Amino acid sequence: MQVLVLYFSKGGNTRKLAEEIAKGVSATGVEAVLKTTQEVSKDDFLNSSGVVAGSPVYFGVMAAELKKVFDDFVGTRRKMENKVGAAFATGGHHTGGKETTMFSILQCMLIYGMIIVGDPMDASGHYGVGCVGSPDESAAQDGFKLGQRVAELCKKLSE
Repeated sequence: MQVLVLYFSKGGNTRKLAEEIAKGVSATGVEAVLKTTQEVSKDDFLNSSGVVAGSPVYFGVMAAELKKVFDDFVGTRRKMENKVGAAFATGGHHTGGKETTMFSILQCMLIYGMIIVGDPMDASGHYGVGCVGSPDESAAQDGFKLGQRVAELCKKLSE
């Protein structure tokens, strides 16, 4: 079983948060497949029980590079139904649109028929994980917990 941690990162902050999420997935015994928007394939989507996708904030929504993946892979849509989906975002300001960016990602996942989860209650208990700039210790821990939550739910759904 694997969970895809998919991200676009221009400056490295989103990559760092993706790495923390992947560590959380791996901590459950589930394989974390960490891919950039340039590296990901349709098979990565289809072979994953869950997808955690992340982006920096670009005008309050996901980066075009991540949206392009969802657009290009629309043919996999029906095969993604009932897989777990979650989102994360990084931004440059504390009021800079991280939640709306996560919503834009989650909206695509809902259209793909995925089961959407936010981060667990012992993290922030909200729409996903976000941070300003490079993830601090709190954001890193929340990312780890989100990865764990997605992987554990994937395991439960496969029973």
